[in-house]
Amino acid sequence: MISGFRRIAGLTTISRVLGMVRDAAFAHFFGADWLMTAWAMGFKIPNLARRLFGEGAASASFIPIYSEKLIEDKAEAQTLACTMVTVIVALLSVVVLIGEVVVWTWYAFFETREGVRLGLALCGIMMPYMVLICCVAILSGILQVHRRFSAPAAAPIVLNLCIIAGTILAGTLLDMPPEKQVFFVAVTVLFAGVAQIALQVPSLRASGVRLRPAWHIHMPAFHRVFVLMGPMILGLTVTQLNTLLDDLIALAFMTQEGDPLPYGAPSFLYYAQRLYQFPLGVLGISLATAIFPKMSDEAGRRDFEALKTTISQGLRVVLFVALPATVGIFLVARPLVSAIFEHGRFTAKDTPVVAWTLCFYALGLCGYFAQQICARAYYAVQDSSTPAKSALLAVGINLVLNLSLIWVLGVAGLAAATAICSYVQVVFLIRGLRRRFGAGLLMGFKKTCVGTCCCSMVMACVGWGLIWALRGLPETFLFQCVRLAVIVPVSAGVYMAMARAMHLEELSLLTARRGQ
Repeated sequence: MISGFRRIAGLTTISRVLGMVRDAAFAHFFGADWLMTAWAMGFKIPNLARRLFGEGAASASFIPIYSEKLIEDKAEAQTLACTMVTVIVALLSVVVLIGEVVVWTWYAFFETREGVRLGLALCGIMMPYMVLICCVAILSGILQVHRRFSAPAAAPIVLNLCIIAGTILAGTLLDMPPEKQVFFVAVTVLFAGVAQIALQVPSLRASGVRLRPAWHIHMPAFHRVFVLMGPMILGLTVTQLNTLLDDLIALAFMTQEGDPLPYGAPSFLYYAQRLYQFPLGVLGISLATAIFPKMSDEAGRRDFEALKTTISQGLRVVLFVALPATVGIFLVARPLVSAIFEHGRFTAKDTPVVAWTLCFYALGLCGYFAQQICARAYYAVQDSSTPAKSALLAVGINLVLNLSLIWVLGVAGLAAATAICSYVQVVFLIRGLRRRFGAGLLMGFKKTCVGTCCCSMVMACVGWGLIWALRGLPETFLFQCVRLAVIVPVSAGVYMAMARAMHLEELSLLTARRGQ
Protein backbone atom coordinates (compact mmCIF):
# COMPACT_ATOMS: atom_id res chain seq x y z
CA MET A 1 0.00 0.00 0.00
CA ILE A 2 2.67 2.50 1.04
CA SER A 3 4.98 1.73 -1.90
CA GLY A 4 2.06 2.31 -4.27
CA PHE A 5 1.24 5.54 -2.45
CA ARG A 6 4.83 6.75 -2.75
CA ARG A 7 4.91 6.03 -6.48
CA ILE A 8 1.60 7.76 -7.10
CA ALA A 9 2.47 10.67 -4.80
CA GLY A 10 5.84 11.17 -6.49
CA LEU A 11 4.36 11.30 -9.98
CA THR A 12 1.42 13.38 -8.77
CA THR A 13 3.87 15.84 -7.22
CA ILE A 14 5.56 16.25 -10.60
CA SER A 15 2.15 16.72 -12.21
CA ARG A 16 1.04 19.31 -9.64
CA VAL A 17 4.31 21.22 -9.90
CA LEU A 18 3.81 21.32 -13.65
CA GLY A 19 0.26 22.43 -12.92
CA MET A 20 1.69 25.36 -10.98
CA VAL A 21 3.92 26.18 -13.94
CA ARG A 22 0.87 25.95 -16.20
CA ASP A 23 -1.12 28.31 -13.99
CA ALA A 24 1.82 30.69 -13.73
CA ALA A 25 1.84 30.79 -17.53
CA PHE A 26 -1.90 31.44 -17.51
CA ALA A 27 -1.45 34.27 -15.00
CA HIS A 28 1.27 35.82 -17.15
CA PHE A 29 -0.52 35.61 -20.49
CA PHE A 30 -4.20 35.70 -19.44
CA GLY A 31 -4.14 37.55 -16.08
CA ALA A 32 -7.22 37.48 -13.83
CA ASP A 33 -9.68 39.39 -16.01
CA TRP A 34 -12.24 38.37 -18.64
CA LEU A 35 -9.75 36.33 -20.69
CA MET A 36 -8.92 34.01 -17.79
CA THR A 37 -12.59 33.89 -16.81
CA ALA A 38 -13.40 32.71 -20.36
CA TRP A 39 -10.73 29.98 -20.16
CA ALA A 40 -12.00 28.86 -16.73
CA MET A 41 -15.54 28.64 -18.15
CA GLY A 42 -14.46 26.79 -21.29
CA PHE A 43 -12.32 24.23 -19.46
CA LYS A 44 -14.83 23.68 -16.66
CA ILE A 45 -16.93 20.94 -18.31
CA PRO A 46 -14.06 18.81 -19.72
CA ASN A 47 -12.09 19.34 -16.50
CA LEU A 48 -15.08 18.32 -14.40
CA ALA A 49 -15.33 15.16 -16.51
CA ARG A 50 -11.64 14.53 -15.82
CA ARG A 51 -12.25 14.80 -12.08
CA LEU A 52 -15.52 12.86 -12.11
CA PHE A 53 -14.09 9.97 -14.12
CA GLY A 54 -10.30 10.30 -14.02
CA GLU A 55 -10.26 10.67 -10.23
CA GLY A 56 -13.72 9.33 -9.54
CA ALA A 57 -16.64 7.20 -10.54
CA ALA A 58 -15.47 5.34 -13.64
CA SER A 59 -12.47 3.69 -12.00
CA ALA A 60 -14.04 3.50 -8.52
CA SER A 61 -17.08 1.56 -9.76
CA PHE A 62 -15.01 -0.63 -12.07
CA ILE A 63 -12.12 -1.64 -9.78
CA PRO A 64 -14.07 -3.71 -7.16
CA ILE A 65 -15.97 -5.69 -9.82
CA TYR A 66 -12.91 -6.20 -12.01
CA SER A 67 -10.86 -7.33 -8.97
CA GLU A 68 -13.55 -9.83 -8.07
CA LYS A 69 -13.73 -11.20 -11.62
CA LEU A 70 -9.95 -11.57 -11.85
CA ILE A 71 -10.15 -13.94 -8.88
CA GLU A 72 -13.15 -15.88 -10.24
CA ASP A 73 -12.67 -15.93 -14.03
CA LYS A 74 -9.88 -14.07 -15.86
CA ALA A 75 -11.57 -14.48 -19.25
CA GLU A 76 -14.73 -12.82 -17.95
CA ALA A 77 -12.63 -10.04 -16.41
CA GLN A 78 -11.06 -9.43 -19.84
CA THR A 79 -14.50 -9.31 -21.46
CA LEU A 80 -15.72 -6.86 -18.82
CA ALA A 81 -12.75 -4.56 -19.43
CA CYS A 82 -13.28 -4.55 -23.20
CA THR A 83 -17.01 -3.91 -22.85
CA MET A 84 -16.47 -1.05 -20.38
CA VAL A 85 -14.08 0.78 -22.68
CA THR A 86 -16.34 0.31 -25.71
CA VAL A 87 -19.54 1.42 -23.96
CA ILE A 88 -17.93 4.43 -22.24
CA VAL A 89 -16.52 5.67 -25.54
CA ALA A 90 -19.85 5.16 -27.34
CA LEU A 91 -22.03 6.79 -24.68
CA LEU A 92 -19.79 9.78 -24.13
CA SER A 93 -19.43 10.33 -27.86
CA VAL A 94 -23.21 10.79 -27.99
CA VAL A 95 -23.11 13.11 -24.95
CA VAL A 96 -20.37 15.19 -26.54
CA LEU A 97 -22.28 15.41 -29.82
CA ILE A 98 -25.36 16.72 -28.01
CA GLY A 99 -23.22 19.11 -25.98
CA GLU A 100 -21.56 20.48 -29.11
CA VAL A 101 -24.96 21.19 -30.68
CA VAL A 102 -26.12 23.04 -27.55
CA VAL A 103 -22.91 25.07 -27.15
CA TRP A 104 -22.58 26.17 -30.76
CA THR A 105 -26.31 26.94 -31.03
CA TRP A 106 -26.01 29.17 -27.98
CA TYR A 107 -22.89 30.75 -29.44
CA ALA A 108 -24.52 31.45 -32.80
CA PHE A 109 -28.02 32.60 -31.89
CA PHE A 110 -27.97 34.15 -28.41
CA GLU A 111 -26.53 37.53 -27.48
CA THR A 112 -23.95 37.23 -24.68
CA ARG A 113 -21.03 39.22 -23.33
CA GLU A 114 -17.67 38.89 -25.05
CA GLY A 115 -16.12 36.80 -22.27
CA VAL A 116 -19.09 34.41 -22.19
CA ARG A 117 -18.98 33.94 -25.97
CA LEU A 118 -15.29 33.14 -25.81
CA GLY A 119 -15.92 30.68 -22.98
CA LEU A 120 -18.61 28.93 -25.03
CA ALA A 121 -16.30 28.61 -28.03
CA LEU A 122 -13.51 27.18 -25.87
CA CYS A 123 -15.94 24.72 -24.28
CA GLY A 124 -17.01 23.55 -27.72
CA ILE A 125 -13.42 22.96 -28.79
CA MET A 126 -12.40 21.05 -25.67
CA MET A 127 -15.57 19.02 -25.07
CA PRO A 128 -14.29 15.92 -26.98
CA TYR A 129 -11.61 15.65 -24.29
CA MET A 130 -14.36 14.13 -22.12
CA VAL A 131 -14.31 10.96 -24.23
CA LEU A 132 -10.53 10.72 -24.17
CA ILE A 133 -10.08 11.24 -20.42
CA CYS A 134 -12.86 8.82 -19.48
CA CYS A 135 -11.19 6.18 -21.64
CA VAL A 136 -7.95 6.93 -19.77
CA ALA A 137 -9.83 6.48 -16.47
CA ILE A 138 -10.98 2.94 -17.33
CA LEU A 139 -7.51 1.96 -18.58
CA SER A 140 -6.03 3.38 -15.36
CA GLY A 141 -8.46 1.35 -13.26
CA ILE A 142 -7.40 -1.84 -15.05
CA LEU A 143 -3.73 -1.07 -14.41
CA GLN A 144 -4.30 -0.22 -10.73
CA VAL A 145 -5.93 -3.60 -10.12
CA HIS A 146 -2.80 -5.19 -11.63
CA ARG A 147 -0.77 -3.03 -9.18
CA ARG A 148 0.69 -0.88 -11.96
CA PHE A 149 0.39 2.68 -10.70
CA SER A 150 3.03 4.60 -12.66
CA ALA A 151 1.36 5.05 -16.06
CA PRO A 152 -2.02 6.15 -14.62
CA ALA A 153 -0.32 8.60 -12.24
CA ALA A 154 1.80 9.99 -15.09
CA ALA A 155 -1.20 10.76 -17.32
CA PRO A 156 -1.84 14.24 -15.80
CA ILE A 157 1.84 15.08 -16.41
CA VAL A 158 1.21 14.70 -20.13
CA LEU A 159 -1.79 17.05 -19.95
CA ASN A 160 0.14 19.73 -18.10
CA LEU A 161 3.16 19.49 -20.40
CA CYS A 162 0.95 19.91 -23.47
CA ILE A 163 -0.89 22.92 -22.01
CA ILE A 164 2.37 24.57 -20.89
CA ALA A 165 3.93 24.03 -24.31
CA GLY A 166 0.84 25.36 -26.06
CA THR A 167 0.59 28.45 -23.85
CA ILE A 168 4.25 29.42 -24.17
CA LEU A 169 4.39 28.62 -27.89
CA ALA A 170 1.28 30.68 -28.65
CA GLY A 171 2.38 33.61 -26.49
CA THR A 172 6.03 33.81 -27.53
CA LEU A 173 7.21 32.05 -30.69
CA LEU A 174 3.92 32.41 -32.56
CA ASP A 175 3.27 35.83 -30.97
CA MET A 176 -0.51 35.39 -31.12
CA PRO A 177 -2.88 37.95 -29.59
CA PRO A 178 -4.35 36.75 -26.27
CA GLU A 179 -7.77 35.93 -27.79
CA LYS A 180 -6.15 33.52 -30.26
CA GLN A 181 -3.73 32.11 -27.69
CA VAL A 182 -6.56 30.54 -25.71
CA PHE A 183 -7.90 28.79 -28.82
CA PHE A 184 -4.45 27.36 -29.56
CA VAL A 185 -4.17 26.07 -25.99
CA ALA A 186 -7.64 24.51 -26.23
CA VAL A 187 -6.49 22.45 -29.22
CA THR A 188 -3.45 21.21 -27.27
CA VAL A 189 -5.84 19.79 -24.65
CA LEU A 190 -7.25 17.41 -27.28
CA PHE A 191 -3.75 16.40 -28.35
CA ALA A 192 -2.93 15.72 -24.69
CA GLY A 193 -5.92 13.36 -24.37
CA VAL A 194 -4.67 11.20 -27.24
CA ALA A 195 -1.17 11.16 -25.73
CA GLN A 196 -2.56 10.13 -22.32
CA ILE A 197 -4.24 7.09 -23.86
CA ALA A 198 -1.05 6.13 -25.71
CA LEU A 199 0.88 6.30 -22.43
CA GLN A 200 -1.24 3.50 -20.91
CA VAL A 201 -0.78 1.03 -23.78
CA PRO A 202 2.70 -0.38 -22.89
CA SER A 203 1.66 -1.07 -19.27
CA LEU A 204 -1.54 -2.75 -20.44
CA ARG A 205 0.45 -5.06 -22.69
CA ALA A 206 2.89 -5.82 -19.88
CA SER A 207 -0.08 -6.74 -17.65
CA GLY A 208 -1.35 -9.21 -20.24
CA VAL A 209 -4.47 -7.14 -20.99
CA ARG A 210 -5.55 -7.19 -24.64
CA LEU A 211 -8.35 -4.74 -25.34
CA ARG A 212 -10.65 -4.98 -28.34
CA PRO A 213 -14.15 -3.65 -29.14
CA ALA A 214 -16.83 -5.64 -27.30
CA TRP A 215 -20.52 -5.12 -26.52
CA HIS A 216 -21.40 -7.72 -23.87
CA ILE A 217 -23.77 -5.34 -22.10
CA HIS A 218 -25.99 -8.13 -20.75
CA MET A 219 -23.29 -9.67 -18.54
CA PRO A 220 -24.17 -9.26 -14.82
CA ALA A 221 -20.77 -7.79 -13.93
CA PHE A 222 -21.27 -4.96 -16.41
CA HIS A 223 -24.69 -4.16 -14.95
CA ARG A 224 -23.20 -4.03 -11.45
CA VAL A 225 -20.54 -1.54 -12.57
CA PHE A 226 -23.13 0.82 -14.01
CA VAL A 227 -25.46 0.45 -11.02
CA LEU A 228 -22.55 1.53 -8.81
CA MET A 229 -21.33 4.29 -11.13
CA GLY A 230 -24.35 6.60 -11.00
CA PRO A 231 -24.33 7.24 -7.24
CA MET A 232 -20.51 7.22 -7.23
CA ILE A 233 -20.41 10.19 -9.60
CA LEU A 234 -22.18 12.18 -6.92
CA GLY A 235 -20.60 10.63 -3.83
CA LEU A 236 -16.93 10.55 -4.75
CA THR A 237 -16.69 13.93 -6.46
CA VAL A 238 -18.76 16.14 -4.17
CA THR A 239 -15.77 18.44 -3.60
CA GLN A 240 -15.51 19.06 -7.34
CA LEU A 241 -19.27 19.57 -7.60
CA ASN A 242 -19.13 22.08 -4.76
CA THR A 243 -16.29 23.98 -6.42
CA LEU A 244 -18.32 24.00 -9.65
CA LEU A 245 -21.21 25.45 -7.66
CA ASP A 246 -18.79 28.06 -6.28
CA ASP A 247 -17.82 29.02 -9.83
CA LEU A 248 -21.41 29.32 -11.05
CA ILE A 249 -22.41 31.50 -8.09
CA ALA A 250 -19.28 33.62 -8.58
CA LEU A 251 -20.27 34.15 -12.20
CA ALA A 252 -23.87 35.01 -11.29
CA PHE A 253 -23.08 37.47 -8.49
CA MET A 254 -20.45 39.63 -10.16
CA THR A 255 -22.40 40.94 -13.15
CA GLN A 256 -24.24 43.96 -11.71
CA GLU A 257 -23.35 46.93 -9.57
CA GLY A 258 -24.06 46.17 -5.94
CA ASP A 259 -23.31 42.46 -6.27
CA PRO A 260 -21.18 41.06 -3.40
CA LEU A 261 -18.40 39.69 -5.61
CA PRO A 262 -15.77 41.60 -7.61
CA TYR A 263 -15.45 41.28 -11.37
CA GLY A 264 -13.10 38.40 -12.09
CA ALA A 265 -14.31 36.33 -9.12
CA PRO A 266 -14.24 33.05 -11.15
CA SER A 267 -10.57 33.72 -11.93
CA PHE A 268 -9.75 34.30 -8.26
CA LEU A 269 -11.47 31.02 -7.40
CA TYR A 270 -9.64 29.21 -10.21
CA TYR A 271 -6.20 30.22 -8.91
CA ALA A 272 -7.10 29.45 -5.27
CA GLN A 273 -8.52 26.06 -6.24
CA ARG A 274 -5.37 25.16 -8.16
CA LEU A 275 -3.27 25.77 -5.04
CA TYR A 276 -5.38 23.93 -2.45
CA GLN A 277 -5.81 21.02 -4.84
CA PHE A 278 -2.03 20.57 -4.93
CA PRO A 279 -1.86 18.81 -1.52
CA LEU A 280 -5.25 17.19 -2.17
CA GLY A 281 -3.93 15.52 -5.31
CA VAL A 282 -0.41 14.74 -4.10
CA LEU A 283 -1.44 13.37 -0.71
CA GLY A 284 -5.19 12.80 -0.38
CA ILE A 285 -6.15 11.35 -3.74
CA SER A 286 -2.82 9.52 -4.09
CA LEU A 287 -3.30 7.74 -0.77
CA ALA A 288 -6.92 6.84 -1.55
CA THR A 289 -5.96 5.59 -5.02
CA ALA A 290 -3.16 3.43 -3.60
CA ILE A 291 -5.25 1.74 -0.91
CA PHE A 292 -8.48 1.32 -2.90
CA PRO A 293 -7.37 -1.88 -4.72
CA LYS A 294 -6.30 -3.28 -1.33
CA MET A 295 -9.68 -2.43 0.23
CA SER A 296 -11.49 -3.95 -2.77
CA ASP A 297 -9.41 -7.13 -2.50
CA GLU A 298 -10.10 -7.45 1.25
CA ALA A 299 -13.82 -6.86 0.70
CA GLY A 300 -13.85 -9.41 -2.14
CA ARG A 301 -12.29 -12.01 0.20
CA ARG A 302 -14.78 -11.02 2.96
CA ASP A 303 -11.85 -10.21 5.26
CA PHE A 304 -13.64 -7.36 7.00
CA GLU A 305 -11.24 -7.16 9.95
CA ALA A 306 -8.37 -6.46 7.55
CA LEU A 307 -10.57 -3.97 5.69
CA LYS A 308 -11.38 -2.18 8.94
CA THR A 309 -7.67 -1.94 9.75
CA THR A 310 -6.91 -0.53 6.30
CA ILE A 311 -9.64 2.12 6.61
CA SER A 312 -8.43 3.05 10.10
CA GLN A 313 -4.83 3.41 8.94
CA GLY A 314 -5.95 5.44 5.94
CA LEU A 315 -7.93 7.91 8.07
CA ARG A 316 -5.09 8.31 10.56
CA VAL A 317 -2.53 8.92 7.82
CA VAL A 318 -4.94 11.42 6.25
CA LEU A 319 -5.06 13.47 9.45
CA PHE A 320 -1.30 13.19 9.87
CA VAL A 321 -0.62 14.76 6.45
CA ALA A 322 -3.65 17.04 6.00
CA LEU A 323 -3.43 19.07 9.21
CA PRO A 324 0.17 20.27 8.68
CA ALA A 325 -0.71 20.96 5.04
CA THR A 326 -3.47 23.27 6.27
CA VAL A 327 -1.09 25.04 8.64
CA GLY A 328 1.50 25.32 5.89
CA ILE A 329 -0.92 27.00 3.49
CA PHE A 330 -1.85 29.55 6.14
CA LEU A 331 1.83 30.29 6.70
CA VAL A 332 2.78 30.84 3.06
CA ALA A 333 -0.46 31.76 1.27
CA ARG A 334 0.55 35.34 0.44
CA PRO A 335 4.14 34.70 -0.76
CA LEU A 336 3.01 31.53 -2.56
CA VAL A 337 0.35 33.33 -4.60
CA SER A 338 2.69 36.25 -5.25
CA ALA A 339 5.62 34.10 -6.38
CA ILE A 340 3.59 31.87 -8.70
CA PHE A 341 1.03 34.24 -10.20
CA GLU A 342 2.00 37.90 -9.65
CA HIS A 343 3.47 38.82 -13.02
CA GLY A 344 2.25 39.78 -16.47
CA ARG A 345 -1.51 40.48 -16.45
CA PHE A 346 -1.91 39.23 -12.85
CA THR A 347 -1.35 42.28 -10.62
CA ALA A 348 -0.49 42.91 -6.97
CA LYS A 349 -4.10 43.84 -6.19
CA ASP A 350 -5.21 40.32 -7.20
CA THR A 351 -2.80 38.57 -4.80
CA PRO A 352 -4.52 39.25 -1.44
CA VAL A 353 -7.93 38.17 -2.79
CA VAL A 354 -6.57 34.84 -4.06
CA ALA A 355 -4.50 34.28 -0.88
CA TRP A 356 -7.47 35.00 1.41
CA THR A 357 -9.68 32.63 -0.61
CA LEU A 358 -6.96 29.96 -0.55
CA CYS A 359 -6.82 30.05 3.26
CA PHE A 360 -10.53 29.30 3.53
CA TYR A 361 -10.27 26.43 1.07
CA ALA A 362 -7.35 25.10 3.13
CA LEU A 363 -9.52 24.92 6.24
CA GLY A 364 -11.28 21.98 4.63
CA LEU A 365 -8.21 19.92 3.71
CA CYS A 366 -8.72 17.34 6.47
CA GLY A 367 -12.30 16.93 5.28
CA TYR A 368 -11.38 16.70 1.59
CA PHE A 369 -8.74 14.06 2.33
CA ALA A 370 -11.03 11.99 4.58
CA GLN A 371 -13.81 12.08 1.96
CA GLN A 372 -11.57 10.20 -0.45
CA ILE A 373 -10.89 7.38 2.03
CA CYS A 374 -14.43 7.12 3.41
CA ALA A 375 -16.15 7.09 0.02
CA ARG A 376 -13.81 4.40 -1.31
CA ALA A 377 -14.42 2.31 1.81
CA TYR A 378 -18.09 2.16 0.88
CA TYR A 379 -17.31 1.44 -2.76
CA ALA A 380 -15.01 -1.43 -1.75
CA VAL A 381 -18.08 -3.17 -0.27
CA GLN A 382 -20.12 -2.09 -3.33
CA ASP A 383 -22.29 0.41 -1.44
CA SER A 384 -22.62 3.53 -3.58
CA SER A 385 -25.90 4.86 -2.16
CA THR A 386 -24.57 6.05 1.22
CA PRO A 387 -21.86 8.36 -0.23
CA ALA A 388 -24.46 9.67 -2.71
CA LYS A 389 -26.82 10.59 0.13
CA SER A 390 -24.02 12.36 1.99
CA ALA A 391 -23.11 14.22 -1.20
CA LEU A 392 -26.67 15.45 -1.73
CA LEU A 393 -26.70 16.72 1.84
CA ALA A 394 -23.34 18.47 1.38
CA VAL A 395 -24.29 20.11 -1.93
CA GLY A 396 -27.56 21.41 -0.47
CA ILE A 397 -25.81 22.89 2.57
CA ASN A 398 -23.09 24.32 0.33
CA LEU A 399 -25.66 26.18 -1.77
CA VAL A 400 -27.24 27.77 1.31
CA LEU A 401 -23.87 28.70 2.82
CA ASN A 402 -22.59 30.09 -0.49
CA LEU A 403 -25.53 32.44 -0.85
CA SER A 404 -25.10 33.55 2.78
CA LEU A 405 -21.33 33.87 3.20
CA ILE A 406 -20.59 35.81 -0.01
CA TRP A 407 -22.23 38.85 1.60
CA VAL A 408 -19.87 38.62 4.58
CA LEU A 409 -16.59 37.24 3.19
CA GLY A 410 -16.90 37.95 -0.54
CA VAL A 411 -15.09 35.44 -2.76
CA ALA A 412 -13.64 33.72 0.32
CA GLY A 413 -17.19 32.94 1.47
CA LEU A 414 -17.53 30.47 -1.39
CA ALA A 415 -14.37 28.69 -0.23
CA ALA A 416 -15.51 28.70 3.40
CA ALA A 417 -18.81 27.06 2.45
CA THR A 418 -17.04 24.27 0.57
CA ALA A 419 -14.72 23.66 3.54
CA ILE A 420 -17.60 23.44 6.03
CA CYS A 421 -19.50 21.02 3.81
CA SER A 422 -16.53 18.68 3.57
CA TYR A 423 -16.72 18.03 7.32
CA VAL A 424 -20.50 17.57 7.22
CA GLN A 425 -20.05 14.83 4.64
CA VAL A 426 -17.20 13.14 6.52
CA VAL A 427 -19.21 13.00 9.77
CA PHE A 428 -22.10 11.41 7.86
CA LEU A 429 -19.83 8.84 6.19
CA ILE A 430 -17.88 7.89 9.32
CA ARG A 431 -21.08 7.35 11.33
CA GLY A 432 -22.21 4.91 8.65
CA LEU A 433 -18.86 3.11 8.61
CA ARG A 434 -18.91 2.72 12.39
CA ARG A 435 -22.39 1.19 12.22
CA ARG A 436 -21.15 -1.22 9.55
CA PHE A 437 -17.75 -2.16 11.02
CA GLY A 438 -18.04 -1.27 14.72
CA ALA A 439 -16.45 1.35 16.96
CA GLY A 440 -12.98 -0.17 16.47
CA LEU A 441 -12.86 1.58 13.11
CA LEU A 442 -11.37 4.65 14.80
CA MET A 443 -9.03 2.73 17.09
CA GLY A 444 -5.94 4.83 17.77
CA PHE A 445 -7.47 7.91 16.15
CA LYS A 446 -7.53 9.93 19.38
CA LYS A 447 -3.79 9.44 19.90
CA THR A 448 -3.11 10.44 16.30
CA CYS A 449 -5.32 13.52 16.66
CA VAL A 450 -3.60 14.71 19.84
CA GLY A 451 -0.11 14.03 18.49
CA THR A 452 -0.78 15.64 15.12
CA CYS A 453 -2.29 18.75 16.73
CA CYS A 454 0.71 19.14 19.03
CA CYS A 455 3.18 18.77 16.16
CA SER A 456 1.19 21.20 14.01
CA MET A 457 1.05 23.83 16.76
CA VAL A 458 4.82 23.71 17.18
CA MET A 459 5.20 23.91 13.40
CA ALA A 460 2.86 26.94 13.31
CA CYS A 461 4.82 28.74 16.05
CA VAL A 462 8.12 28.18 14.24
CA GLY A 463 6.56 29.27 10.95
CA TRP A 464 5.12 32.48 12.35
CA GLY A 465 8.48 33.19 13.95
CA LEU A 466 10.16 32.88 10.57
CA ILE A 467 7.54 35.16 9.00
CA TRP A 468 8.26 37.77 11.66
CA ALA A 469 12.02 37.41 11.17
CA LEU A 470 11.68 37.88 7.39
CA ARG A 471 9.14 40.70 7.56
CA GLY A 472 11.64 43.32 6.40
CA LEU A 473 12.35 41.67 3.03
CA PRO A 474 10.89 43.38 -0.05
CA GLU A 475 7.81 41.78 -1.61
CA THR A 476 9.45 41.11 -4.96
CA PHE A 477 9.42 37.77 -6.78
CA LEU A 478 12.97 36.93 -5.64
CA PHE A 479 12.34 37.61 -1.97
CA GLN A 480 8.95 35.88 -1.98
CA CYS A 481 10.84 32.82 -3.23
CA VAL A 482 13.35 33.31 -0.41
CA ARG A 483 10.49 33.34 2.10
CA LEU A 484 9.12 30.11 0.66
CA ALA A 485 12.56 28.49 0.54
CA VAL A 486 13.06 29.21 4.25
CA ILE A 487 9.58 28.77 5.74
CA VAL A 488 8.46 25.60 3.93
CA PRO A 489 11.41 23.24 4.56
CA VAL A 490 12.09 24.50 8.10
CA SER A 491 8.43 24.20 9.14
CA ALA A 492 8.10 20.76 7.53
CA GLY A 493 11.32 19.62 9.17
CA VAL A 494 10.09 20.76 12.58
CA TYR A 495 6.83 18.85 12.07
CA MET A 496 8.63 15.65 11.08
CA ALA A 497 11.07 15.97 13.98
CA MET A 498 8.22 16.45 16.44
CA ALA A 499 6.36 13.46 14.98
CA ARG A 500 9.46 11.31 15.33
CA ALA A 501 10.03 12.50 18.90
CA MET A 502 6.42 11.64 19.80
CA HIS A 503 6.73 8.21 18.10
CA LEU A 504 3.65 8.72 15.93
CA GLU A 505 2.84 5.49 14.12
CA GLU A 506 1.71 7.31 10.97
CA LEU A 507 5.23 8.57 10.32
CA SER A 508 6.48 4.98 10.50
CA LEU A 509 3.79 3.89 8.03
CA LEU A 510 4.85 6.55 5.54
CA THR A 511 8.59 5.94 5.90
CA ALA A 512 8.57 2.12 6.09
CA ARG A 513 10.65 0.31 3.48
CA ARG A 514 8.86 -1.64 0.79
CA GLY A 515 7.72 -4.98 2.10
CA GLN A 516 7.65 -3.89 5.72
